Amino acid sequence: MKISKTLKIAVIATSIALFAASPAVAAVNLTGAGATFPIPLLDVCKVGWANATGNSFTYGAGGSGAGRSASDKGIGDINFSDTPHTGASRLATVIHIPIVAAPIAVMYRLNTTKTLNLSPETVAGIFGGTITKWNDPAIVQDNNRPYKSVVYKKDSKGVVLKDKTGSPIVLKTVTMKTYLTMPNKKIQVIYRSDSSGTSGNFTNFLRGMAPSIWTKAGNNDFRTSFPGNINDMSNLGRVVGASGSAAVAALAGKTPYSITYAEKNFAANAGLGVAKIKNAAGNYQAPDAGGTSDFLGAADQDASGFLVFNYGTKEPGAYPLGVVSYALVNTKTDRPAEVKSFLNYLLSPVCPGTNPSLEYTTITGSLYAFDVKQIGKIG
Repeated sequence: MKISKTLKIAVIATSIALFAASPAVAAVNLTGAGATFPIPLLDVCKVGWANATGNSFTYGAGGSGAGRSASDKGIGDINFSDTPHTGASRLATVIHIPIVAAPIAVMYRLNTTKTLNLSPETVAGIFGGTITKWNDPAIVQDNNRPYKSVVYKKDSKGVVLKDKTGSPIVLKTVTMKTYLTMPNKKIQVIYRSDSSGTSGNFTNFLRGMAPSIWTKAGNNDFRTSFPGNINDMSNLGRVVGASGSAAVAALAGKTPYSITYAEKNFAANAGLGVAKIKNAAGNYQAPDAGGTSDFLGAADQDASGFLVFNYGTKEPGAYPLGVVSYALVNTKTDRPAEVKSFLNYLLSPVCPGTNPSLEYTTITGSLYAFDVKQIGKIG
């Protein structure tokens, strides 16, 4: 079924009673592991949840593969994967809850304060090895031309405002001209070397929007999806891996003329620029909450709650690298009240509203209704 257009940055009328656990004799510490994608949101929201309930949540990273593995072994209360866990090893009592939504950013280190514009075809060429210099004609063309970009209206806290249907309010559509001289330097590509849902979503985007260049199906293992031979001599030293979003961002920050992909908030800490990506409507959009919502609102949702992204959506402001992270939860948990409490807190607007600059979105519409139904199965 099609996700309602109200899958946006909408404020949900969710009572604190949904996530405030009943008083307990002793505080409960929930645990989990997996995807690095939701970590910035979890770090912010677990503090507010602890203040509201007296309970805590401890999360270890390791990538989506680690989250699926922990779930299979019955380790942890709430694990995360950025792509659906469809393997035969998944326990029959484990359910998916698509609960965290945000953009993946294409980040770079160049000696410029200007924002880089990249088409999906150019991104695919860079990461696939057909574009190896920053002054390649494709990059030059993306960055020396007029282009349009949709800007969303925000409140004083930076939260995107919505209309009565829950759609982000467009403040304006601007036409800009960019002139950027690109250096004659080799592009240093940095990818996720661990099993990563971020890689899975990123390579799905490349395959979905530039299939003639990115000729293999998306995969959580970037090397498996790479359209050529990643071990070819031409790639040695030019294409390198690091484990985890924090690590790829840190490595890119230390590597001149590098490019990588990760959650947007890692860019600032590493001193990296963040690219605008061309969508199917022809506009170049930054990885923000409004554009992510417009993109996710065009996705399809199956009975399991898995999302199938529509990379061809003509939504003018859609950011085509918006993704969700799935909470993997065993319905037979021995701490159902606390697990439900924390999941409901993540769903509430209080959670992403704590720090809007992270660009995480509140799940709403039919997907929100699905999440509530899934949470109700716990215990």
